[in-house]
Amino acid sequence: MAAAGLGPARLFLGRRRGAMRALLGLARGLASGPQTHFGFQNVSEEERREKIYQVFENVAEKYDVMNDSMTLGIHRVWKDILVHKMNPSPGTLLVDVAGGTGDIAFRFINYVHSIRERQLQQKLKRHQNLSWQEISKSYEEEKVKPLGDSQVVVCDINKEMLKVGKQRAQHLGYSEGLSWVLGNAEELPFDDDKFDVYTIAFGIRNVTRIDLALQEAYRVLKPGGRFLCLEFSHVSNPLLSRLYDLYSFQVIPVLGEIIAGDWKSYQYLVESIRRFPPQEELKEMIEDAGFFKVDYQNLSSGIVAIHSGFKL
Repeated sequence: MAAAGLGPARLFLGRRRGAMRALLGLARGLASGPQTHFGFQNVSEEERREKIYQVFENVAEKYDVMNDSMTLGIHRVWKDILVHKMNPSPGTLLVDVAGGTGDIAFRFINYVHSIRERQLQQKLKRHQNLSWQEISKSYEEEKVKPLGDSQVVVCDINKEMLKVGKQRAQHLGYSEGLSWVLGNAEELPFDDDKFDVYTIAFGIRNVTRIDLALQEAYRVLKPGGRFLCLEFSHVSNPLLSRLYDLYSFQVIPVLGEIIAGDWKSYQYLVESIRRFPPQEELKEMIEDAGFFKVDYQNLSSGIVAIHSGFKL
C-alpha cells in the first residue's frame, strides 16, 4: 500500500523536475541572447559573431588563393562586372564594406584612373593647338590627382583581413585615394549621408543581422547614392544545382584542407551560402531598408547575384 501510494508523488516530482529543466534551458537561451545560425548549426548571435571572426582570422592569409581555387578564378570576372555596373566617375566616394583584402577597392582605383586618362586624352584632342607647356601642365595635374578626388574606404571587422589588404596594397603600389577602417557592418563608424556608393562583395551573408547592415548602408549613403551587393545566391536550374551542391560539399572543404589547412572554415562557408536568402527575398529586405529601384542580376546561372538599389 505504501509503495502504491508513492506513485502519484513520484509522478509529481518527475513532472516538477522536467518543468525545472525546461525553465533552466529557457533561461540559458535567454541569457545567451537571440538565436541564429552558423552554417547549419543553431547558435546565439554573439556566438555566431565570434565564430565568424575566427573563420576569417584563420583564412585571411590564404583567402585570395582559396577564392581562385574554389571558383576556378571566375570570382575575378564577377568582381569586374560589379565595378563596371557601378561605373564610378572621378570624384566618386566609395565605401567597400567587408572588403578586407582590397579586391573591389583596387578595381575601383583602376577603373577611375582609366577614365581620368581617357578624359585627358579627349581634352588634348579637342585642343590640338595647345603648346607643349600646356600639354605638360595637363599631365602634371594628372600626376597630382590621378583619381580626380575619388576615394575608397575599405571597412572590415577583421584585423587580419585588413592586414592582408594593406600588405597587398603596398605590394601592388596602391596608396592614392585609399584608406582602411576597422568597423562593423551592423554599426558603421561613419557619418550620415557620406558616400556616393556602398559595396559589399561576398560579405553580407557573414553578417549576423543583415537587416541592421542594410539600414547602416542606407544611413551612410548620400541621397542619390547607390547600394551594390555581390553575393553567392541560389541556382535555379535543377541539374546545375545538384552539380553545384556536389562540388560545394565534396570538393571545397577538401581544397580548404589542402591549401589552407582548414576544413571547418570552408565547410562553414559552403553551409552559409545554402542558408543565405534567395534573390527575391534579399531584394525585399533591401527594399524594407528604404532603398528604391531595387533589382538584381544573376551571374553564372545564379551561383552569384548582384543586387542594386538607390537611396532617393
